[in-house]
Amino acid sequence: MSGIKKLAGQTIWYGASSIAARFINYLLLPYLTYKLSKAIYGEFSLVYSFIPFMNVVFTYGMETAYFRFSNSKDKETVYNTSSISLIFTSIVLGVLLILMRQPIANLLSVGNHPEYIIVAAGIIAIDALCSIPFARLRQESRPVKFALTKISGILINIAATYFFISTIPHFLTTHPTHWFNDFYDPNWSVGYLLLANLVQNVFVLLLLSKEFFGFKWKFDWSLWKELMAYGMPLIIAGFAGMINETFDRIMLQWWAPVASVDAAKAEVGIYAACYKLAMLISLAVQAFKMGAEPFFFKQSADKDAPKLYARIMKFFVITLCIMFLMVALYLDVWKQFIRNPEMWVGLQVVPILLLANMFLGIYYNLSVWYKLGHKTMAGAWITVIGAGITLLINYTLIPYFSYMACAWATFACYGSMMVISFIWGQKEYPIPYAWKKLVAYIGIVAGFYLIQKGVLYFYNPFWFQFVTGSILLFVFIWFILLVEKKEFQKLPVVGKYIH
Repeated sequence: MSGIKKLAGQTIWYGASSIAARFINYLLLPYLTYKLSKAIYGEFSLVYSFIPFMNVVFTYGMETAYFRFSNSKDKETVYNTSSISLIFTSIVLGVLLILMRQPIANLLSVGNHPEYIIVAAGIIAIDALCSIPFARLRQESRPVKFALTKISGILINIAATYFFISTIPHFLTTHPTHWFNDFYDPNWSVGYLLLANLVQNVFVLLLLSKEFFGFKWKFDWSLWKELMAYGMPLIIAGFAGMINETFDRIMLQWWAPVASVDAAKAEVGIYAACYKLAMLISLAVQAFKMGAEPFFFKQSADKDAPKLYARIMKFFVITLCIMFLMVALYLDVWKQFIRNPEMWVGLQVVPILLLANMFLGIYYNLSVWYKLGHKTMAGAWITVIGAGITLLINYTLIPYFSYMACAWATFACYGSMMVISFIWGQKEYPIPYAWKKLVAYIGIVAGFYLIQKGVLYFYNPFWFQFVTGSILLFVFIWFILLVEKKEFQKLPVVGKYIH
């Protein structure tokens, strides 16, 4: 169990920072849904649907390539070459984004504000510059600085957001003749949110300055070609992944069955706010991904690695199942994060998206076979297939079912990617996953949700939902401890308490 213990330790550190950072960031959800209208929140979500696409282009798989080659090549050479490459491309691509700001703004239905794209270009470029320093912290197992930097950045973002959206307007209300009134535009809310993010990124880059400036201006062309050959297919996978993850907001804006642009933005706002609740399950996925990627590469030479990967998958799926129940069974509690009750109409998408993100997490775990086998093009093809499913379902069904079509498209996309990766991976790199048992666990938690939903159809006061949810959650945990008793007894620390 030493391998699992080591991964658990790294995942707890990276996970604690990711979970804490994301949960702190979740505090913005009630604040923003209270301060912004549905349409403005939708506009905000549209711009932020574009940023992840560009993050993929700006980093072009270099982070994963850094992990792959720092275990087989000279670490300093890999760091120098990848850092110089990202600095150069971030400048070039950032300038291109600024030059193309108007057509991009038109595409995102924010054509009146092309300046949003200028601020976004700064955010994306600095994100790319921070990617290798963050990767180095993970590769060198320095989770404390990683955690503190991530959390500090989020705190700065929240403080800057509150300053721009609340503090300044309040000050100007009490000081109407102040000269700053000539500069502050109360209708530029999305711009100020982007500006707060830019402040955060600059702050994070300063905290990483030791790592960022730790490279030497020595560029290895032959190594760079290897890095690019490994990383370029990940652009396809990443870009298709962003189609699966965020492009549905943009498609919803284009094709929603409503009469006006503002009404379409309101639909996007409802869907984006409810999607935030579904993303709670991605906290575990993100934590695992942060710890697992460098860990899998380091363990790959061990002859017992496949068995270790299978056991990790089992604990991972159990964790995701428990998190699914903690959100789906207590949805009336979680919905309070959305402070605009008009947005609660979209809560029906949350359980669908929870399962979808569970499938995505399993897919990330399964992806070990093509990353270790240097077959990243396989990952690209799988994600492209998922993107095709997303586009087809959304194009066909959004005009009839609005954001419900987006939710089911996400479910179908990630479910398909998970199944394809499992079947393909077992042929290329067999891993003894207890897949029948894991499928049963997922089916049980989905069934528990449907049982509660059926009961609440006849009697649904808040206290009753809380009681039924708690009973079902307890029953599942008890069942898991009973079935997996021997596995849990082998775990460090908690194992001695399992009788």
